Amino acid sequence: AGLRRDLIDNLAYTAVFGADEPRQVARWLIWETAQELGCPPASIHDFYIAGGRGMWNNQTTPAINVPALTYDTACTIFRSAQKLDVGQVIFEIARSEMGYTNQRPEEYASSVLAAAIKCGHQGPVFIQGDHFQINAKGYQADGEKEVQGVRDLIDEAIAAGFYNIDVDTSTIVDLSLGGEDAQQADNALRSAQLTAYIRENEPKDITVSVGAEIGEV
Repeated sequence: AGLRRDLIDNLAYTAVFGADEPRQVARWLIWETAQELGCPPASIHDFYIAGGRGMWNNQTTPAINVPALTYDTACTIFRSAQKLDVGQVIFEIARSEMGYTNQRPEEYASSVLAAAIKCGHQGPVFIQGDHFQINAKGYQADGEKEVQGVRDLIDEAIAAGFYNIDVDTSTIVDLSLGGEDAQQADNALRSAQLTAYIRENEPKDITVSVGAEIGEV
């Protein structure tokens, strides 16, 4: 009760606004506390697979971008989900949003996990990199450098607890070329390459069973 009443507020604040050393300590404490209290970051993959197998239906998964006041907004989302008996929700932030809000993956994940702790959430916390997007101008200037920038962001996000990543290479579709195959060639190639990179580097122990009420995946 004391943790949820006062301490987690202080940790969330320090994880964002603290000086270097206390900021890192606060983020570590939030991460470890989330593991201990049963609200760690996880992949929603198994849950989606279960839906594809007909193990659940008539549900949607809200995916909510939280680019500002992340801790407070995430608390509101968790409380609303509890009140409405929402089964699953994704917290996401796009590559572009990270830039104009100056909010890197570790800070974002810390704020969301702190909110889960504050609200007594039990179960996996789904944090997603939304639109990890190739910048068209950057790609035209130096394609490999721009793609490497997305790979670097993927590494940073996975390390922070982003276990759901949305790859977006649609920006490099070239409609000036003749025929759909030519127009979509780079888009398809880079999407496949980045997906393979994620699969090669994803943690192997972060998917979760979908719950006894709908059976094991």
